[in-house]
Amino acid sequence: MNNMKLLTPGPLTTTSTVKAEMLYDRCTWDEDYKGITQKIRSQLLELAGVSMHEYTAVLMQGSGTFVVESVLQTAMRDKDKALIITNGAYGERIVRIAQYMGLPFHEYQVGYDQYPCEADIKTILEEDPAITHMIMVHCETTTGIINPIDMVAKLSKEYGKVLIIDAMSSFGGVELDVSFLRIDYLISSANKCIQGVPGFGFVIAKLEELLGCSGNSRSLSLDLYDQWREMDRDGKWRYTSPTHVVAAFSKALDELIEEGGISARHSRYRKNNQILRKRLEKAGIRAYIAEEKQSPIITTFLFPYESFNFEDFYVYVKERGFVLYPGKLTNFNTFRIGNIGEIYEEDILVLCNIIEEYMGVLSK
Repeated sequence: MNNMKLLTPGPLTTTSTVKAEMLYDRCTWDEDYKGITQKIRSQLLELAGVSMHEYTAVLMQGSGTFVVESVLQTAMRDKDKALIITNGAYGERIVRIAQYMGLPFHEYQVGYDQYPCEADIKTILEEDPAITHMIMVHCETTTGIINPIDMVAKLSKEYGKVLIIDAMSSFGGVELDVSFLRIDYLISSANKCIQGVPGFGFVIAKLEELLGCSGNSRSLSLDLYDQWREMDRDGKWRYTSPTHVVAAFSKALDELIEEGGISARHSRYRKNNQILRKRLEKAGIRAYIAEEKQSPIITTFLFPYESFNFEDFYVYVKERGFVLYPGKLTNFNTFRIGNIGEIYEEDILVLCNIIEEYMGVLSK
């Protein structure tokens, strides 16, 4: 897979300069390395458009799921109750985390191609005053749907609930006004739209909320409050940090800024997605999510015909330089194509030509 373009939601295709940062060994106690950590924290706040007096950024070892679990461990006490809004596998994973932790929760589930309904959420909140937290995935990587964060954020404040947003697949590629939305905890990962490599995630947390979380965590490793307290002191991670990954991420942040920031990256991703949807539809491959609900991150496509063999299709495309992603739906046969990473319009055009060749059609 050395020369493959990864059309996946992460890990994804990175630049040679990001990869080059991992050629050097760094010491976790060294002041230069701790300076990299503090630089990253500061840049993340700038990308979120928030003040360091109101918010803080905390980095946490592990995959995105580790970081989601660290927020639930830290932000919620035993007496709290979560409303978990789901329309995909990653929202359902948050439900599983709550179940493992023994946290009280109410799952409000809608179809994978549907938006949550404002009236339904209001009814749940009014009928269950025990709910203290609202949790939702912003971009559901299961399908590529982008959920109505404005509506959910408005309701969380209207009803006085703590708002936790899993922005794993959207932060850095979709503009989010975290301060205006008054998100209390926003969670993302190094290997998504910022185009780093896997190894850690991060939380942009409202200081007022985080300061009240001392002693909440049932996990030592996943105690977000304790991680923040140590990291805020001088940039030192509590336990061994993924030094190579951190250095790569710092470079990836610089490259995001050089590209023109989140708006420019969003424009590139959106162009990739629009070309892909249009060309594949002409080739007889239809997207699962309606265009008005589609994120620029990843697109789920339905199998074009009953005897379509994804494994054969996957190998055909891979032999020509691109790696696709299997589907995650149980009631439909699907596959997915990511638009993020170091992928440009010319890459998508080549991919579309390959898929059209496989389907036996030519673009006109």
